[in-house]
Amino acid sequence: MTSIDERLLEIKMTEIEQARAWSPRVISKFEALIRSGDEVSVFRANPLAFARDRGVAEPESIDLFLHAARTGLVDLHWDILCPHSGLVLESFGKLRALRSHFVCGLCDIDGETDLDDFIEVSFSVSPQVRRLALHDVDNLSIEDLHWKLKFADSGRLPGGQTRFVDVLRTLVRGMTYLPPGVTTTLQAKVGPGALSGVNVQTQAGFMLPVVDSSAAGLTPDTPTIVRITYDGQRFTSAVSAVPSGAAVFEISNTGPKRGSLLLINWPPEVVAMPEKPTLEFDPYVSGGMLLTRQTFRKLFRSERVDEEEGLGIRQVTLLFTDLKGSTALYEHLGDLNAYALVREHFALLDAVAHRHAGAIVKTIGDAVMAAFSRPVDAVAAALHILQEIGQFNREHGQPAIILKMGAHCGPSIAVTLNENLDYFGQTVNIAARVQAFADAGEICLTEALYTAAGVRQLLAGHDVEEFDAPLRGVEGNARVYRVTARS
Repeated sequence: MTSIDERLLEIKMTEIEQARAWSPRVISKFEALIRSGDEVSVFRANPLAFARDRGVAEPESIDLFLHAARTGLVDLHWDILCPHSGLVLESFGKLRALRSHFVCGLCDIDGETDLDDFIEVSFSVSPQVRRLALHDVDNLSIEDLHWKLKFADSGRLPGGQTRFVDVLRTLVRGMTYLPPGVTTTLQAKVGPGALSGVNVQTQAGFMLPVVDSSAAGLTPDTPTIVRITYDGQRFTSAVSAVPSGAAVFEISNTGPKRGSLLLINWPPEVVAMPEKPTLEFDPYVSGGMLLTRQTFRKLFRSERVDEEEGLGIRQVTLLFTDLKGSTALYEHLGDLNAYALVREHFALLDAVAHRHAGAIVKTIGDAVMAAFSRPVDAVAAALHILQEIGQFNREHGQPAIILKMGAHCGPSIAVTLNENLDYFGQTVNIAARVQAFADAGEICLTEALYTAAGVRQLLAGHDVEEFDAPLRGVEGNARVYRVTARS
């Protein structure tokens, strides 16, 4: 029977409902998920899956989960996924704790991942609202530890619909907890290839080749004793290879804490792969995507990235806007009136960025730097800004707000500086410099942005002038595209 604190749930749902205007039935759909969703779907909830399955717009779904996290109805987690197995390697409750280095004991690999590559933002219902078995890791069955808690079942083998966990299940030869000070026994029949074991909680692992038992002078039906020691940090095997056929594994835990073991028999064709394939995952909210959400930045201002280390982002699109003739504006209206007008224009930009899944990163004088996860969203926002500014000027009369914009996409580093989540690197520099080629009511795009998915189609019907220009920090001339909105 599901245990729900009805009073607390009602309080939290009321807070969310009052936070902003929501589309019809969105709140009731979300409450239904919290109340009756299966354990996995509410322990590692995916806002994009919620949007898809319940007919909710993705931006609204992301905002809904963020507001739910702000109230404490759900907890936000930054999960590092192994790109080759979908194993949840680590899960962090705070952005400042996140480290992009990963180690997977199952795949026997380590490396670095960017915020938008294999760092999934998931949401877990608070145990104070609804208590789940998955909240109590120490009392999970060994099966639930692996298949419900640690493996993301959304990873598919490249080019198909086969889930990696479905393949992995067929290769499992045993799984067990390893109590401290105890020798645990597993019996298995081992085939050609390799045998690997991993503690999915610590990523300690081992791999042993499987040799032909007949070549080793052994009878396949006679069990081979394989002794392995686990000291809480690593596994050590007493043998360097395992004969094919029946085997008895004796695993002694000499460490102070309980461990676990997942035993996998990899076939020869997998062992022969020069590198393991990267899985294709169902869409999820990546760390990079969340940092460009205005709602996240407003609700979670305390979230920080270590200033000394930073976190890599494979691709972010940065849009710079600037007021043309701002000096004349202040002279004509006076400081107070001009500043009020500038603030109104900032609010307009903020609303447009939010509508197009972006965020205002900072203002620099009368200029704005905005970030978007998808290039096409940044360009759509820039076009929308020109339309809104035109309407704004028609309503306010003279003097007019005149904007010029520039944008570029590429890799960057996310850091917290002056209490603000910011971006640094060459992509930022180029985006700022390309804006200098724009005149009133124009948007200048780099070639990287203009050729990004969906951008050229979006600009169909607009006047686009293509030219080469020198950009400081870029070797040779850069191709720039000057866009003028439709009249």
